Amino acid sequence: MPNIYDHFGVIPGINARGNQTLLGGSTPPDEVQKAMAEATNSGYVVFEDLLRKTGEIIANILGTEQAFVTSGAAAAIALSSAAALTKDDRTKLGSIPDTSSFDKNEFVFQKGHDYSYKRCFTIPGAKLMEVGGADSCTISEMERAIGPKTAGIAYFESGRWGSEWVSLDEAKKLADDYNIPLIVDSAGQIFPLDRFTRIAQTGDIVSFGAKYFGSPHSTGICTGKKIWVEAAFQQNFIGFETAGQTGLERPFGRGFKTDRGEVVGATIALERWFSINHEERLEMEEQKRTLIRERLSNIDGVNISIPREPLIGPNIVVNVEIDKSKNGKSVYEVIAELENGNPPIWARTNDNGKSIGLGVQVLSDEEVNIVADRLQEILK
Repeated sequence: MPNIYDHFGVIPGINARGNQTLLGGSTPPDEVQKAMAEATNSGYVVFEDLLRKTGEIIANILGTEQAFVTSGAAAAIALSSAAALTKDDRTKLGSIPDTSSFDKNEFVFQKGHDYSYKRCFTIPGAKLMEVGGADSCTISEMERAIGPKTAGIAYFESGRWGSEWVSLDEAKKLADDYNIPLIVDSAGQIFPLDRFTRIAQTGDIVSFGAKYFGSPHSTGICTGKKIWVEAAFQQNFIGFETAGQTGLERPFGRGFKTDRGEVVGATIALERWFSINHEERLEMEEQKRTLIRERLSNIDGVNISIPREPLIGPNIVVNVEIDKSKNGKSVYEVIAELENGNPPIWARTNDNGKSIGLGVQVLSDEEVNIVADRLQEILK
């Protein structure tokens, strides 16, 4: 049967990496797709009203003061950073990303939390002042870095920081003590639900990736304290448009536009995420991991491990460990064979080539069997 991608000469495949941007991020459930189509075909709306009304629903679910849908978590981080730099100062709002005249344009950031997306904090012109070492950071080190040009504390909440780091709660207390906002990137921290809401309520302004809970790939959430979220809202594309109608300084966020179907989809997806039975969901994912383990368990040089630590975030992984000295193939060779097959199966290693980490949460039951079949063929 013809595939829509045939029309464009693009080859579709199976995503065994998880919610990865490089492969399109997410496949919204049927009810989310239906709501998006209905929003698109039910007429036009005043977009600010849509953003604010859906934002009220999101904030009510998360227990925060205000929220709105963004064009992804990265956009939410950039808008949050801009809000921390300008608050409600319209002159500053129109100057971003040129912050050279700002009295405060620096964010304190733990050096050891270094990650690719820290650049999102600097898009509006903020400078990251990295504190602590590669392996730790203390409260006193962070406090000493707060100075007259500090506009806020930038924090990456990964779910894996130990006691050697300044915790989210400790960073929040420090931010409150110095009357500066805590800007949190918590893109994938959407489970367990009490963790999701606790992080949303702790930061002054917090970003999440909505693709992780079944929303379209290109959506995110900006939420937190009203004073900061409203400032971010004004920096967004809708603020750009409304400012032009009133003669005010235009903000920088015009490029972060969302579609009305995306806004509705993200909101419906969040409502669904907080209403489904997660024990049943996790049992279904466990069945996928068990199937892969059973199908590959008797292959020479292959060991299947299922992580048993408490699940934090969206990723549900089964690890396929390969001993090249016994099997004759390395992890990277197997990944290449998977990718070059028909259909392509995209997988990755999360431990520098010791194992293949298969993200089962984005695989259908049929795809799980296809992945297991292909791995059997390759590894035997």
